[in-house]
Amino acid sequence: MSAAPSAALDLDRLPTPLAIIRLAPSSEIPAWTAHANSFLSITRTAAELSVVADLSAVPIALRSSASYIALRVRGPLPLELVGILASIAVPLAQAGIPIFPIATFDTDYVLIRESDTLVAVRALVAMGHRVW
Repeated sequence: MSAAPSAALDLDRLPTPLAIIRLAPSSEIPAWTAHANSFLSITRTAAELSVVADLSAVPIALRSSASYIALRVRGPLPLELVGILASIAVPLAQAGIPIFPIATFDTDYVLIRESDTLVAVRALVAMGHRVW
């Protein structure tokens, strides 16, 4: 098992506003997802079809009231590395900021409401992380 990450992580704030959509588990993958050019994550479980995509690609009728931004941990990260998400989630939880985490093969992303960006960055920087 690899050691926990160093105290400081480099995080990139992705510029494209995102939407988080929940659809019925039997839903087809929507055609509009093909227009998500910056970020697209689709997860199907027995309970739902979750789609995270560029806000601009999502039909207005499906958009939530909040738009989100993604903070990406600079990677690639070894799959055996532990504590990455915790080192981000804890300071954000202490600041009262809800998160929507997404992991990929190469790295981790944490989505936060766009309106929470300033407070989130301050909380992460106070813990020694660097947000670019």
